[in-house]
Amino acid sequence: MIRYLISFDDGAMDALTEEELAAASRDSHAVVEAAKKAGVWIFGAGLERRPAAIVDTDGTVSEGPFPEAKAVLGGFSVIEVKAHEDALSWAAKIAAACRCAQEVRVLYYDPES
Repeated sequence: MIRYLISFDDGAMDALTEEELAAASRDSHAVVEAAKKAGVWIFGAGLERRPAAIVDTDGTVSEGPFPEAKAVLGGFSVIEVKAHEDALSWAAKIAAACRCAQEVRVLYYDPES
């Protein structure tokens, strides 16, 4: 089984009305429930909209993200499926529910971590 990160950019849902946001919330929760029932759901969350703390290798803390960052993560799901096509299928369901495009990436899972 392969783990995938399915994510969307912060601000991707900003154009939605309150009614559309409520529908997106309802629909995305339904997709999460379906993923749980299918046994592919690992974890997911939205991220707080505020500057992140960046901790450097020497322990120095600064506010981020850096200005050159083109996109900031707004939310994510982690699923575990047999094939890339399965991940794309789940991402399509999430995209439809959230009303925004989703990025799909393989997670290099280390069972010892």
